[in-house]
Amino acid sequence: MHAALVILRLDTPGGLDSAMREIVQAILASPIPVACLVAPPGARAASAGTYILYACHIAAMAPGTNLGAATPVAIGMPEGEKKGDAMEQKRINDAVAYIRSLAELHGRNADWAEKAVREAASLSASEALRLHVVDLLAEDIPDLLEKIHGRKVKVLGKEMTLNTRDLVVQRVEPDWRNRLLAVITDPNVAYLLLIIGIYGLIFEFAHPGFILPGVVGAICLLLSLYAFQVLPVNYAGLGLVLLGIAFMISEAFVPSFGALGLGGIIAFIIGSLLLLDTEAMGYGIHWQLIVALALTSALFFFTVFSLAIRARLRPVVTGREELLGAVGEAWEDFEREGRVWIHSELWNARTRKPLRKGEKVRVVGIEGLTLIVEPLEE
Repeated sequence: MHAALVILRLDTPGGLDSAMREIVQAILASPIPVACLVAPPGARAASAGTYILYACHIAAMAPGTNLGAATPVAIGMPEGEKKGDAMEQKRINDAVAYIRSLAELHGRNADWAEKAVREAASLSASEALRLHVVDLLAEDIPDLLEKIHGRKVKVLGKEMTLNTRDLVVQRVEPDWRNRLLAVITDPNVAYLLLIIGIYGLIFEFAHPGFILPGVVGAICLLLSLYAFQVLPVNYAGLGLVLLGIAFMISEAFVPSFGALGLGGIIAFIIGSLLLLDTEAMGYGIHWQLIVALALTSALFFFTVFSLAIRARLRPVVTGREELLGAVGEAWEDFEREGRVWIHSELWNARTRKPLRKGEKVRVVGIEGLTLIVEPLEE
């Protein structure tokens, strides 16, 4: 089926440079005109979205939208290496040349495009139209089709006149795989998957054989690692999150009077705040989620692990060890070997001192199925 126009409905905080360049190359190589509409109201074309908007043959925005903040951000690079070094200048200069070439290709404001890269400048929809960053404002797709009817655009070097009146719109929605990946790569979802994955594996290691927590934990952890490879992760923040969890676990085993637990909560919260590079728009983690998980983690480790330790320290109530120190009475008179009544059971016993029937005795040892007893001193 031959299409007269491709419309990209854009709402993005940005993304990987490599993915953005693939999209731009596909737009520039398209034999069909491509129009980009930043919509609905409240949407944005930030960071990589600005480059995509500039690459399209028609650039349009709905009222109440914005674009800009197109400074490239290195993923996972320490903060000290991000500002002022040669590599940063190379990235910025390359991005400036790229976005200026896209602006010049379609006769748009190249100077502001450079400002969006060098100074992370942003614009509202009305300002973008006034500065000739975009071609027009449109409420929605029907409004866009009406307004661009008769416009002339260059496609692969050839001038074309758009005939968009009475066109039938066929929507192409992302498939289930792309929708799933979009959900997973949401910073808050990725963060939640990371914590669930860690908890699941900890529970499985603490209680081998449950299987389900380990399976769920491994799946969630792998999904979070996939998400973090396309997000601007700060590995110092990730280390602090793991350190905080380790401290909270240690609080249940080491008597630190709350020092490890408090330090764990602080490290967990600071690490969560630093986990994603907040210089990249739209990649922050909601502080409410951070606080909720920090408090839940603290409560979980302080209660569950404390209960586990108390259970281990309780006196043994069954088995061989439970008989040591148990008190009973002689079942009969005997000098060396005889029988004793212990815990409502009759046992063979051996003693070094003569015992009389009914005399209280204490178990001091076990040899096979014979108890070693001695008279209980008052």
